Amino acid sequence: MSGIAGFADFSNDTIGQTYILDDMIRSLAHRGPDTSGTWASHACALGHRRLKVQDPAGGSQPMSVSIGGESFTIVYNGELYNAPRLREELISKGYVFRSHSDTEVLLNSYIQWGPSCPEKLNGIFAFAVWEEVRGRLFLCRDKLGVKPLFYAEFSGMLIFASEIKALLKHPKVGAKIDKEGISHLFALAPARIMGKTPFLDIFELCAGECMVFTKSGCSKHKYWQLCACEHTDSADKTAEKLNHLITGAVTNQLVSDVPVGTFLSGGLDSSIISAIAAREFKRRNKQLKTFSVDYTDNDKYFTKNLFQPDSDSEYIKEMVRFLGTDHYYYECGVEALAQNLNLAVNARDLPGMADVDVSLLLFCREIKKHATVALSGEGADEIFGGYPWFHNENSSDIFPWSNSVEIRKKLLGREFSDIDILGFTKDLYLNCMNEAPVNKNDSPKQNYIRKIMYTNAQYFMQTLLCRKDAMSMASGLEARVPFADHRIVQYAYNIPWEIMCFGGREKGILRLAFKDSLPENILYRKKSPYPKTHHPLYTALVKQKLQDTINDENNKISAICNMKYIQSLLNGKMTQPFFGQLMTGPQLIAFIIGLEYWLSEYNIEIV
Repeated sequence: MSGIAGFADFSNDTIGQTYILDDMIRSLAHRGPDTSGTWASHACALGHRRLKVQDPAGGSQPMSVSIGGESFTIVYNGELYNAPRLREELISKGYVFRSHSDTEVLLNSYIQWGPSCPEKLNGIFAFAVWEEVRGRLFLCRDKLGVKPLFYAEFSGMLIFASEIKALLKHPKVGAKIDKEGISHLFALAPARIMGKTPFLDIFELCAGECMVFTKSGCSKHKYWQLCACEHTDSADKTAEKLNHLITGAVTNQLVSDVPVGTFLSGGLDSSIISAIAAREFKRRNKQLKTFSVDYTDNDKYFTKNLFQPDSDSEYIKEMVRFLGTDHYYYECGVEALAQNLNLAVNARDLPGMADVDVSLLLFCREIKKHATVALSGEGADEIFGGYPWFHNENSSDIFPWSNSVEIRKKLLGREFSDIDILGFTKDLYLNCMNEAPVNKNDSPKQNYIRKIMYTNAQYFMQTLLCRKDAMSMASGLEARVPFADHRIVQYAYNIPWEIMCFGGREKGILRLAFKDSLPENILYRKKSPYPKTHHPLYTALVKQKLQDTINDENNKISAICNMKYIQSLLNGKMTQPFFGQLMTGPQLIAFIIGLEYWLSEYNIEIV
């Protein structure tokens, strides 16, 4: 894993702009704390920060190869899980390898297959290749969008980076937000519009998308997307195939030359991954490291609700005993959550999921003390129907995980009161639902399931993948997400709903697929999301912090927000989720604190 940045400029000599590239790469040091490198020609400059995971002695970047009179240079962030197979295929075509790194495999794949090479890749990645002779810059992002890639285009120039903060180091790119950006931020946050950011002129390459930039300009196309196909497998055959696909994905993602572990919450998804990994480690005569997180005094203050029916602790203990793992338990204090809200904003470059982000970032820092790579369960709920909006059909024509339209509208100050939050959200939701691939033979229920699963993958899943990448990489930890393997997602997309809910349970087919791998208590546990603190002290701390902000006449949020409404939030109690299932009253307050910090620290100009 790593951080990448660079630019192609057909109007100015980029060799004379390497000091800019140095600043961009320096801002990504957390993503690649081990080494850095830069490369420049007259029209392109590329930079890289490296976290050594495979072939620590080789694989240095930027990496260049000259072949047949042409020169190719790559910077790459990610992991190729099918690198061994690609290497064999390329060797059979006459390629000679100087290292064992997947970077060299990827570069030679591009040389062999050109812009169509991403279709052959299985992994998580964002990369750029510069072809010197053709004067062509190629950018690409993995099929599910696990690894980020942002860019800004100007006349004759394209700038790109793994994070927005690196783009902002380039003098051409400003930290600006206009009315559309404010609409974007207040209607969707912490989610983002596909391919966009709230920042003016800063965009994101979409999942499964690639881009070519030349003197003639920029062109993008989707090289991979979900497709609707007929599913003919029985429930038992479906379970068998899923077991094979998921086991293969987890096993492939355990490949590393540095210590590897797994997140373990005691829920179905992380337990499946940990069980597969523990079995593979045992085969190698090794013991798997597992990691869990909770909050100080959560056992005292936790109360059951629809979204969090039970706490994790007893299930984690049961899985640790069952698997015999070397387990590490991290307890996050509520004071640390409140004090470090700014860390998460810095990691995202935007206001995000507040303390839900911070706790993950602090947790990843603890994991990094014992492992450099950790496998996590993101994606399973999104592709196997784990959320309420799969089971209770959404009739509101807005994103069911972000239906707090009235709250979001009230947050806006008088100057922006004409922004149509409902219309903005509704258009995005309906457009995404309508572009979902469907089968003409689908029943009305199956038609809805496909559409909500597609929309869920494009928005909600992207938010969680962004969170996991940003918080883990801010800690120098590589987080891998086996359920986001495109083959699993494609297969799941076509599973009929009655099979998906086998046994009348959410994610029933996933439970059937691993019925022989987990204790029954774990296998049939109800879904419980990532934990959050329920401690009243946390609420008191963030309320005081926001009150101090309101009292400061130099605060930044008053330029955008309705301060009277924000004050009313402090005086009342909010139980309706602001986003997803976790962001309620305290998290909304913390989000507003993050918004203030972002406006100030990033010196946001409202245009």
